[in-house]
Parts: sequence; structure tokens; C-alpha cells
Amino acid sequence: MSTINVKRVKTSEIELKDRLVSIQRVAKVTKGGRTFSFSAIVVVGDENGVVGYGLGKAKEVTEAIAKGIDDAKKNLVKVPIINNTIPHEQIGKYSGGFVFLKPAANGTGVIAGGAMRAVLESAGVHNVLAKSKGSSNPHNVVKATVYALAQMRDAYTVAQHRGVNLGKVFNG
Repeated sequence: MSTINVKRVKTSEIELKDRLVSIQRVAKVTKGGRTFSFSAIVVVGDENGVVGYGLGKAKEVTEAIAKGIDDAKKNLVKVPIINNTIPHEQIGKYSGGFVFLKPAANGTGVIAGGAMRAVLESAGVHNVLAKSKGSSNPHNVVKATVYALAQMRDAYTVAQHRGVNLGKVFNG
């Protein structure tokens, strides 16, 4: 995420809601038998343009979820949302997971599946068309979706970055 325009957000000033995306029981085989623990991936967001994800691992499910929430609060990014949708089409990639996000008209809803839906709803996007290609692993899909959302730029940011007025961005 070093080449993108990421705006970090402080957790103290916003109210965050968490969503559990996936929980897995993992086993470590030792001489004495199998030792089971749990791995949880959690998405947090304020449903107003701020979203983050985290991974928690522990012997108990509740501890894994709590650790995931704490990790997610450390990795928050700001997402531009215009008229309850995203500003433009975007492709995100992480490892084997590819996601495609496209803005949609009012009333469309969140057309996305599983892990992508959790990220988009936590970010506060209400109208979007999304497709997950490649790996369906929730870890890769969540990371690719957050990466795609972090790459989004609205017209005001583009105009400010280029040093021109807003009309010139649209009309050339």
C-alpha cells in the first residue's frame, strides 16, 4: 500500500461497528496430539467512509474476534463516497484475489458477495456493483477490496493534486 494515497484515521474520534467475515479452526499437530486454535478476520467501519480489517488468532473464538477488532482499528483508511456510491471504477488485487468495483445508480444496493459485501457495507457504500475474480479466500478478497477502496480518488482530490479547478477535471 505504499504507492497509493492512504489517509489514516484515528480511532478515538469515531464510532466503529465490527463485522466478522470469517472464522477458522486451525490445528497444530504436536507429539501429544492436535492443538486447536481459532483464526478470525474482522472488518470495522463507521459506515461513513472509514473502513479497516484485522486478523486475530487465539485459543478461544471470542479472544480471536477481540484481537481481530483491535488489529482492524489500527489499519483504518478513509474512502471517498459520493451519492452513496464510489467515485469511479476500480480494480483491486491482493495475492490471488482480484476484485472489480463499479459505481451504481441509487436504489441498486450492494451487489457483492461474502467478504466483499462486509467491507463495502462497513465503509458505508450503499450502491455498488462488484465482482470477485480469482481466489475466493476471504483474506485475499478483503485485502483486495480495501486496497481498491484506498486507491479511490474523488474529483476534488484530483483537481487539488493537479492544481486546476474542478471544471477542468471533467471538461479537459
